[in-house]
Amino acid sequence: MYEKNGERYFVVDGHIALWDARESNHRNVHGKQFIDCFYDYHENLSPEDVVWDYDTYTYYGGDRLLRDVFVEGYVDHAIFQPVLLKDFYVNGFGQTEEALALTRSHPDKLTYNHSYDPRYEEAGLQQLREDATRMNLQGVKLYTAEWHGDSRGYKLDDPWSRRYLEECIELGIRNIHVHKGPTIRPLDRDAFDVADIDIVATDYLDLRFIVEHVGLPRLEDFCWIATQESNVYGGLAVAMPFIHNRPRYFAQIMGELLYWIGEDKILFGSDYALWTPKWLIEKFVDFQIPDDLLTDYSQITVEQKKKILGLNAAALYDIEVPSGLGLTESTRQDGAEVTARAREAAPS
Repeated sequence: MYEKNGERYFVVDGHIALWDARESNHRNVHGKQFIDCFYDYHENLSPEDVVWDYDTYTYYGGDRLLRDVFVEGYVDHAIFQPVLLKDFYVNGFGQTEEALALTRSHPDKLTYNHSYDPRYEEAGLQQLREDATRMNLQGVKLYTAEWHGDSRGYKLDDPWSRRYLEECIELGIRNIHVHKGPTIRPLDRDAFDVADIDIVATDYLDLRFIVEHVGLPRLEDFCWIATQESNVYGGLAVAMPFIHNRPRYFAQIMGELLYWIGEDKILFGSDYALWTPKWLIEKFVDFQIPDDLLTDYSQITVEQKKKILGLNAAALYDIEVPSGLGLTESTRQDGAEVTARAREAAPS
C-alpha cells in the first residue's frame, strides 16, 4: 500500500517475472541477445540510482523479488506473467517452478499465470489442461513472437490458437495477457502486431484480452481496437518508465489511453525486473499531465490513479481490496465528472 497526501493506494502489480538468463542457461546466442536487450531497456529507462549490475540482472532470485516488490515496492499483490523462450534457454527463461513455489508460499500476495504455445498442438493442449489444474490458473501470458522450430511467431486467430482460447473458456481461464509491445532482439517486430487482438476479442467475448505494453509502438492501433472491444484492456508495463526520462511522451500515452478506453481498462505493471515498482509508483502518484496538453486531454485524477494502480486488476482477478482502500464517494464523483467531459468530446 502506498500513501501520500492523505490518499492510500491499493497496488496490484499486474506484470512481474522471475527469470534465469545466466550464461549457463543459454541454449544459443539468442539467449544472450534477449537478456542484453532487456538490460538495455533497464539501463536506459531507469533512474541512475536504481540501475542493477548486469550479473544480478541475469538472475536475482525469489528473495530479492519479494523484497523489491513487497517490502520496498509498496505492492499489495503481484501477478506473474512468464515468458518461456524454450528455443533460447535450456530450462526456459521464466522459472515456472520457482515462481509457482513463491506463489504457494504467499497466496495472499502473488498470483501465478502460466504460458502456452499453440504450435505444440494437441500435446500442448493436454499440457494446458494439466497446468490449469495444478497451477489454479486464472490467466495466461502469450508471446506471439516466440520462436518455435522454423516458426518465428503465430497469430491469435490461427486455427490452433483458437482451439487453445476455446479451451481456456472451458477451463475458466478468463484473463489472456498478450505481449503486444516493443520488439526484443532477436524476435520479429511484426509478430507483435496488435491486429489479431481485434479478431479474437470479437469472437471470444467470454475472455478478457489484456494487451501488455498497450501495443507500443502501435498505440494508436491499440486504442482504436480497445475503444471498440469491451473485453480489451491495456497493461502499462514498458510504458511506465517513460514517466522518468520522457515525461511528456508518457503524458501523451496516458492522455490517449484515458480519452479512448477510459480508466477502468488500464492496468499498472512494473515489468519487474526490467524495472522496480517503487520509483514507478512514486512518480505515477505525483504525475500530472502538463498544462499545455490539457487542450487535448483531461487532467488525470486521484480516482483514476487508484483504479489504474490496483483496483482494476483486483476486479479482474477477484483480489480482495481491504476496507478503506477502495474509492470514496467524493473521488467517484470527481472522476465521473472528468470521464463524462472526456466522453462528450469523443467521436460518436
